[in-house]
Amino acid sequence: MQDEISSPSSDEAPQAPRGEARRHDGPPRNGRRPQRGRPRHDRPKKNDVSGWVVLDKGVGITSTQAVAIVKRLFNAKKAGHAGTLDPLASGILPIALGEATKTVPFVMDGRKAYRFEVSWGVETDTDDAEGKPVATSDERPTREAVEAALPNFVGEIEQVPPRFSAIKIQGERAYDLARDGEVVELVARRVQIDHLSVIEHSGDRTVIAAECGKGTYVRALARDLGRLLGCHGHVSALRRTRVGPFEEANACSVEALEESTEAQLKPVETALDEVPAVAVSRDMGLRLMRGQPVILRGQDAPMEGKAYATCGGVLVAVGDVERGELVPHRVFHLGGTAPQPRN
Repeated sequence: MQDEISSPSSDEAPQAPRGEARRHDGPPRNGRRPQRGRPRHDRPKKNDVSGWVVLDKGVGITSTQAVAIVKRLFNAKKAGHAGTLDPLASGILPIALGEATKTVPFVMDGRKAYRFEVSWGVETDTDDAEGKPVATSDERPTREAVEAALPNFVGEIEQVPPRFSAIKIQGERAYDLARDGEVVELVARRVQIDHLSVIEHSGDRTVIAAECGKGTYVRALARDLGRLLGCHGHVSALRRTRVGPFEEANACSVEALEESTEAQLKPVETALDEVPAVAVSRDMGLRLMRGQPVILRGQDAPMEGKAYATCGGVLVAVGDVERGELVPHRVFHLGGTAPQPRN
């Protein structure tokens, strides 16, 4: 919805003399452009909302556009997402609001699951259906041939990312260089693929389920699988079914979010499902919020590794436990129920 423009008041600018044309282009003589839209002091105040929205992103919008939609619906001050989905892809796009943005790395590092369709016979320059054909074949693999080839891509493998990807080359995005016609040579990276299986197969296409780690490109997987089978291939449909602790069962559409925002907002610590939690006293919570370490006591206290602390059930900090001491790396300010540091 566009900002409303208020009607001219009694101090409106004088009308141009009859016969003279008004200027509608260029800045005024004082070098300042007239203010457009609603005056800043009249704009709605942004909300201090924190939490996760597990959006089921539809085909046709970018991840950035999806974040903007969610941010607008909540009127939130801050928002970000945990893992880009291409416009042609659908599925789980976790969106962090407010203090939840501090936990994005934990979700980004989590395992991911996909369901994708490979169309055989054509390899494209983008490795998906949007690209231009660069190689073709009349060969088509059998289901048995696809299943026999999949183990070659399970485990820790070397994978060359697609030319059209967000990877930076000397400060430039690979997809920007590729669109400008430059030859993009990307270096192979080590990625972890835990599981691959065939769900459906017909003569021209195969639907595959995948579970993998951070940095894996499904488009590159389809490309390399087609090359190995000698028939070429590209991703023609892609859906992400899980990101870290977030699954399809947790997800909501934009339409559901428009009906009720609060019902779809999940606590900040949902992103920390795989991190041990420890309850601390108010004094310890205040120390953590000042960035100071605290000694953990009790039989169940973690001795090493990542952990997050709560005070009165409210998330206070996340950090590393070193020799029984929690060293905070991120502190959280989640409202009146959280301990507030004293000046």
